Amino acid sequence: MKPFRKGTGLLNSRAVARTLRPVASNGSSSFSSLPRPQLRLRPLVDSRFPRLPGTTSLRCASSSSAAAGSLKTTQLNDLHLRHGAKMVPFAGFSMPLQYTDLSHVESHKWTREKASLFDVSHMVQHQLSGPGALPLLMKVTPSSLDKLPHNQSTLSCLLEEGTGGIVDDTVITRRADDVFYFVTNAGRRDEDLAFLQAEIDAYRQTHGAESIKWEILADRALIALQGPLAASVLQTFVHPDPQTDTDLSTLYFGQCRELYLTLPDGSRTPHPLLVSRTGYTGEDGFEISIPTSGDSASASLPTQVVDLLLSRPDEVRLAGLAARDSLRLEAGMCLYGHDISTAQTPPSASLGWVVGKDRRDPASSLPSFNGASIVLPQLASPAKTLSQRRVGFTVEKGSPAREGAVVIDLADDSKTPIGIITSGLPSPTLGGTNIAMGYVKQGFHKKGTEVGILVRNKVRKANVVAMPWIESKFHRKA
Repeated sequence: MKPFRKGTGLLNSRAVARTLRPVASNGSSSFSSLPRPQLRLRPLVDSRFPRLPGTTSLRCASSSSAAAGSLKTTQLNDLHLRHGAKMVPFAGFSMPLQYTDLSHVESHKWTREKASLFDVSHMVQHQLSGPGALPLLMKVTPSSLDKLPHNQSTLSCLLEEGTGGIVDDTVITRRADDVFYFVTNAGRRDEDLAFLQAEIDAYRQTHGAESIKWEILADRALIALQGPLAASVLQTFVHPDPQTDTDLSTLYFGQCRELYLTLPDGSRTPHPLLVSRTGYTGEDGFEISIPTSGDSASASLPTQVVDLLLSRPDEVRLAGLAARDSLRLEAGMCLYGHDISTAQTPPSASLGWVVGKDRRDPASSLPSFNGASIVLPQLASPAKTLSQRRVGFTVEKGSPAREGAVVIDLADDSKTPIGIITSGLPSPTLGGTNIAMGYVKQGFHKKGTEVGILVRNKVRKANVVAMPWIESKFHRKA
């Protein structure tokens, strides 16, 4: 997701100790004040913009503050310390920001050029099964999960009933007709579990207690191997199995497969690993779910797997949250609590594509999803129904536009706000070009529109641009 001081320059230091006020769950919120107290800004007249919930610990996480003694650790904590990680609070966990061998920028570039290994075990892994699993997920997400083949995944959003606000973003994998594996954000654990429990309880009241089985897979670690060398490195360790296709070239983006790896002594891992071709960097790569329940060998399996992959140090290095944040921003990917929240619906967050095509017709025979009465009109007539749009910016040279910076109309001498920055930094891949993501008033969202951004009380010129800033390199079927 490297001396520490070198890496902090690309992080939003102002967000380390700042908490932004929550927003209403209706797709918009009051823009009457911004997290820059030295500025006196007028409220918008024609549009309202989000006050996205922030962090009280680290910019590159949607997390909450916690005393050091109360922080959880992942199964790989000892390994991080052994490799000299700078550990920071993140979503209630002690997590690696970066490591001593590479700076933030070096780690970022290593991922783009070779392969990096990220510990994402803090994220929440779920399994939902039973005859009610599909109907439940079709209600709480707008995706066409009924069309999803086995062992295929899709990015989706959990939506609030009534508002269509984004409760969390998630990747959902269909393992069988009525078995689904999905991963949600660690910083939204409490909210997501309460949301899902309420939805499942309501479903069970009508369809019976045995209609849905919901499991939190707390015994599984999760790592992400990302970069152009990820596939070739992982392939060398895949254990031969005559009953399974072990050729990673036939595992395409969004697909998963259970595979064994070969350990240094020649034996195979005690359990198969769930290998999914996906990631959060824009590069080709894999997320690997590792079971740890059972004997001591299973408990140490995450460390064994990571050590195995790190045995190719010219190709694979560890990477932390600092690199993960800059990589995902270049790839145009949202960070929950910063770029999206319950204040946004998928269309206002430029995520309308998560709504299945066959779920866009209000007259469809398919069951409705949470917030459909708001989301579908927004998809049909965005110019009439959306007050704001999520867009990308390139910003002129100088101090970068960070989260909370105000976007203004350059033609308006009074500097009336027309938007807000939600993520921003100098792009390592683009040689330090300042890039940012944020929301602007309807009408200012078109590509090429020139706007101003208030950075340290100075107006920086910026242009609205298409995202992502780097070409995605996902391994897709030709």
